This record gives sequence, C-alpha cells and structure tokens, in this order.
Amino acid sequence: MNTDDLNFAYKVRHALNEHLDHLPDATVDRLAQARKAAMARKKPHAAPLRVAQRAVAGNAASLFSFEWLGRMGVAVPLMVMIAGLAGIYQYQEEQRIAELAELDAGVLSDELPLTAYLDQGFNAYVDQRTE
Repeated sequence: MNTDDLNFAYKVRHALNEHLDHLPDATVDRLAQARKAAMARKKPHAAPLRVAQRAVAGNAASLFSFEWLGRMGVAVPLMVMIAGLAGIYQYQEEQRIAELAELDAGVLSDELPLTAYLDQGFNAYVDQRTE
C-alpha cells in the first residue's frame, strides 16, 4: 500500500469511528458480521501492516536505528557507479590529450622526417587522433 491508500484508509476509519454512535443497530450488526467474515478469510501467513515510526523529540532509540541504511541501499551503489564512470571518462580524456600532445610535440620539434608529412597513412593517423 502506498501512502495515499493508507491516508484514505485512515480517513475512512476516522469517519466511521466518528459517526459510530449515530448508526442504527442493524447497520452495526452487519458491520460486525462483515468484519468477522473478513477476519475468517484472512490468510494465516499474511504479515501485519507495518507502519514506520516517526522520530519524535525525546525518542533516543530512533536516533540509533539503522532504517536509513535500507533506504541508502540503492542510492549509494548508484552514486558509486556514476563516480566510477566519471573517473573512467576523465582518465580516457587525459590519455587522449597526452597522445595528442606527444604527436604535436613530435611535429613541432621536427623529429619527423619530411616524408612523414607526405605519407597518406600519417595523415590518416593524425586525422584519426584529432577526432
């Protein structure tokens, strides 16, 4: 059940309890029979409804509970994965920049022979590295 369903159920229960004294006896009897029938049909292994406790002032036990750990079970791995992907991207970009810097340094320092500039394979290599 989501919170909207629970809120609706609480409102219905409150409205029924509020006007309980004004209901005719026949209606009260029918409601009691319907409740008994519903309880008889309840599955024995059905878990009772668990309502999360709210932290209130003076409730020191709630400060030391680890319920927040369950909620973080999805967020923490997701944040780790995003940080890892960002790190991989940053590392690859640094490697690409280092390769381009090495190529530029080689071209600018004239360590390459003139025939390298005429070679079509070298031009393809430079074009591939600059993309």
